[in-house]
Amino acid sequence: MNETSKSHSLHLGLIAVLALSYFVLPAYHSGNLASVMVIAIYAMGYNLLFGYTGLLSLGHALFFSAGLYGLGLVMHLANWTPLPAFAAGLIAALVVSAVIGFLILRTTGVAFMIVTLMFAQAGYLTILYFGKYTRGDEGFALKQASRQIAGYDLTDPGVRYFCALLLFSVTLLGLAYIIRAPFGRTLIAIRENEERARMLGYNVTAIKLKAVILSGVVSGASGATYALLFGYAGATFATVQYSIFPLLWVLVGGAGTTVGPFIGALFMFYLIDYASGKTEAYLLVVGVTLVLVTLFLPHGIVGTIRTRFLRWLP
Repeated sequence: MNETSKSHSLHLGLIAVLALSYFVLPAYHSGNLASVMVIAIYAMGYNLLFGYTGLLSLGHALFFSAGLYGLGLVMHLANWTPLPAFAAGLIAALVVSAVIGFLILRTTGVAFMIVTLMFAQAGYLTILYFGKYTRGDEGFALKQASRQIAGYDLTDPGVRYFCALLLFSVTLLGLAYIIRAPFGRTLIAIRENEERARMLGYNVTAIKLKAVILSGVVSGASGATYALLFGYAGATFATVQYSIFPLLWVLVGGAGTTVGPFIGALFMFYLIDYASGKTEAYLLVVGVTLVLVTLFLPHGIVGTIRTRFLRWLP
């Protein structure tokens, strides 16, 4: 079996395990898995920019919240149905990522990180400023009656789970294909040696812009999915911590790996869930664990497995 076949088997196997998990896990854990799959989409979008292109963003919450509010506002204020509203969320993320990408790519290195953080904060303050419509930090809930597609109630745990699985699967397989395609290989070339890629004739800035837009749209899709499946949109999702979370998920799972973002999101979700149930100082436990992971698994969980044992891991 060649590497491509092994990669396909891994991705399809993960999807199959997640599908079967709903039938064997208690309701509590299947509900958690639905949340993890949604945030893993966000992490995969971030990984495309950071893990594969080498651009460290501290402002991805802007794209997540663009999708979140793009869907949430049209459903909440204009009574749109879910599918057109989901498209609105994607369009909002596309427009925001295109505009922001055009501006932030004028900077590099530390300046790039700072500028992405500043734009994310501007987005957060904009949400607060228009609190009459967004309800600010309080947020708003989407009506249960409006969250239905073709007669399927998205508030039902089973329907919610398999909707999350469907979107997760499409994102995972789509990004896996993109990474193996010429565009993905070009991103990796830019990450490894940007000057050499430029000398070979690639329009590095244009390719980076495409990466920012694609990363932003995937992150926005995660935000729109979260609002649709869990029925809530709030300014909390636009804060700095929601820009840091995908970075942590990717670092823990393995930057530049296709399944690493999911593993990192799953690990961090249950670490916080378990630690918060044992002590009020759960953030200390999380911090110590992250330090240990960084010291002993510098390439993340999946990245370290790939480096030491299974070189074919995508």
